[in-house]
Amino acid sequence: MQQDILTLAKALIQRPSISPQDCGCQQLIAERLQRVGFQLEWLPFGDTLNLWATHGEGDPCVAFAGHTDVVPVGDESQWQYPPFSGEVIEGMLHGRGAADMKGALSALVIAAETFVKQNPHHSGKIGLLITSDEEAAALDGTVKVVETLMARGEKIDYCLVGEPSSNQRFGDIIKNGRRGSITADLIIEGIQGHVAYPHLAENPIHKALHFLTELTHYQWDNGNDFFPPTSLQIANIKAGTGSNNVIPGELYVQFNLRYCTEVTDEIIKAKVAELLAKHQLKHRIHWHLSGKPFLAGKGKLVSATVQAVEKIAQTTPRLDTGGGTSDGRFIALMGAEVVEFGPLNTTIHKVNECVSVADLTHCGDIYYHVLEQLLSK
Repeated sequence: MQQDILTLAKALIQRPSISPQDCGCQQLIAERLQRVGFQLEWLPFGDTLNLWATHGEGDPCVAFAGHTDVVPVGDESQWQYPPFSGEVIEGMLHGRGAADMKGALSALVIAAETFVKQNPHHSGKIGLLITSDEEAAALDGTVKVVETLMARGEKIDYCLVGEPSSNQRFGDIIKNGRRGSITADLIIEGIQGHVAYPHLAENPIHKALHFLTELTHYQWDNGNDFFPPTSLQIANIKAGTGSNNVIPGELYVQFNLRYCTEVTDEIIKAKVAELLAKHQLKHRIHWHLSGKPFLAGKGKLVSATVQAVEKIAQTTPRLDTGGGTSDGRFIALMGAEVVEFGPLNTTIHKVNECVSVADLTHCGDIYYHVLEQLLSK
């Protein structure tokens, strides 16, 4: 599979698919899959292109998930090699998306293609869920595909997402869950006035200080065997007109919580409301839930992935739930067991992003081995 993975990865990197553009990436993938008998379903929403490709039928449904979109390259003059060239230098594939995640996506596609060629009458169903809206808004991509599949009663039992999970060395980490993420945009209301006449005004910064102190020191939970404790961080804070003699009329505070399975978004909202009431703050608040936490624990897919990594990479991976969010949060809503595994994440979203060609080959072998364990008759 090595040459096929590299050929496809280079072809994908050479298409400048800045999110949510796809630039023909999914068409390249679709043509390969169609040649070996995959059924293709295009699911475009808004400016996002999504592909749901399947082979076989029945239970279980094992899906591979990935995205063709990439983040902007920034100042191209800072790149050692052109970001959309797909250069291979001393065993490293260079370019935007090499690690996140056109390299692993190519390995997923070739592993599925090879498995079907060698096991045309496999049990169950193989699915590939590919989107061009993961790196930006994530509004018209995987979440919409999941909604479509759920509306018609189609399920995914196991899903492996090819995100770059490896940290210090290839194969050292498998993501078997992710924390939830919820953001609040809070406005504390006061009364604007002259700083020399504070009795005629009401400073929202002063009024909010005790609330913010209690909010940032509150212990939400102690975490559990799979998750660290829930954390809250103030991301932005703003008030005032820029003048040194005006008491501001409003204070804007934005804070985010990365929360574990010990709490829910409803518990978080209720506690914040309780604290605001306790400190008698007149306010307006808007919540944005990016994703609920999910956990695969130590299920069948987790076990299959661990065994595959041990066999191919000759290392025992650690199960981990750290990091940001991924599209796995949407797929988990289907009741699917979701894991993430891919190459090293050390250069993702950076200038001179690159990935080891050997690691991509190992990814392909691992993905193939997972299918073999879950679907071979």
